[in-house]
Amino acid sequence: MSSLKALRCINCSHEYGADEVRYTCPACGDERGLLDAVYDYDAMRKSISKQALAANRDFTIRRYAAMLPLRGDVPLSRLDIGGTPLYDVPSLATLAGVKEVRVKDDGRNPTASFKDRAGAVALVRAQELGAPLITAASTGNAASSLAGLCAAAGMPTVIFLPKTAPAAKVTQLLIYGANVVTVDGTYDDAFDMSLQATKEFGWYNRNTGYNPYCLEGKKTAALELAEQYDYNLPDLVLVPTGDGCILAGIFKGFYDLRQLGWIDRLPRLIAVQAEGSNAIAQAFAGGEAEIQRAVTVADSISVAKPRVAQQALRALRESKGDTVLVSDGEILEAIRLLARHSGVFAEPAAAASLAGLLQLNQQGRLKSDERVALMVTGNGLKDIESARKATDRTPVSMAHDTDALRAFCEALDNQMAGIPQ
Repeated sequence: MSSLKALRCINCSHEYGADEVRYTCPACGDERGLLDAVYDYDAMRKSISKQALAANRDFTIRRYAAMLPLRGDVPLSRLDIGGTPLYDVPSLATLAGVKEVRVKDDGRNPTASFKDRAGAVALVRAQELGAPLITAASTGNAASSLAGLCAAAGMPTVIFLPKTAPAAKVTQLLIYGANVVTVDGTYDDAFDMSLQATKEFGWYNRNTGYNPYCLEGKKTAALELAEQYDYNLPDLVLVPTGDGCILAGIFKGFYDLRQLGWIDRLPRLIAVQAEGSNAIAQAFAGGEAEIQRAVTVADSISVAKPRVAQQALRALRESKGDTVLVSDGEILEAIRLLARHSGVFAEPAAAASLAGLLQLNQQGRLKSDERVALMVTGNGLKDIESARKATDRTPVSMAHDTDALRAFCEALDNQMAGIPQ
């Protein structure tokens, strides 16, 4: 049974019952009236405990059902979402000049991205409400995630994408059987079209920065991190940031844990943004949370108008966090470095967390005794063209010839032994 008390507007603080309002505050409107889930933590403590979690062998997000705003009569996805690994990578710690670096590889989710967490919770809410169809706008990952989840649940879906979405992500959608609309415009244009369709045809909308249940799904990554760290959380958590929903969701997870008394402090959250998509960083520095046009190789964090800016900024301020900007060149280099140091293959946006860590080190903003977690939010197979740009290697072409093979192997041996060629 859910411990949800209300949905509270982050702008006017008015509270609504879960069945009173579906998406945003009616008084404040779609852009300002985003809703936060408010819980009865005393009731939640009766439903879940550290000891119960430690004994639970289901390591998917289903283990956190009592901490989610769902009624409990519709099961969470049959796909195994969450339970993603956290790798200790000492060589990255050395590279960044810190005590410890761990990599949270959410590219291991069923559709190869973090977005499965949000989509699973939104889909259950759609089923609770008896919605005939669910829709979303996306730069790619949220869309492919929703399409895969809907395929498993037998729910029709319509996806709106900018035409610039990577081919691999569009192909995923089509394979899952989604109805795909590519919009001749930006992500923000696709977002607006999905809202229009939602309002005119009564579809259920999963959009980030509109649907409050998405943020609640994303907080499960923070709940997992806390368990994986045995509740001794790292000093910094670096989060690739576009519209700010992952950042806000991770903050919400840590916030819930502190309200329960399971942790006594929040880690500092660092929003990593591409230089060409830096609206959150601008707003954190005192400017406006909007830029004219987002341009970056990291399509998953390419957002001109972040829809979750208020919640993202709150996450940064309340965690005493900060922002850092990285170039596209640094992001591509981070894809290569992350793969070679950790074995984790990341798409550009996901590798931005490592790029941000290295940039913080370069700027002298890290301490040598700090422990760091990097959120890696999507698999590199999502964007092979960017990975090709990131690599410094090419295949060796060779005839089917023993002498050629021997010469290659000898040269490789000499190279590994450090003998000049």
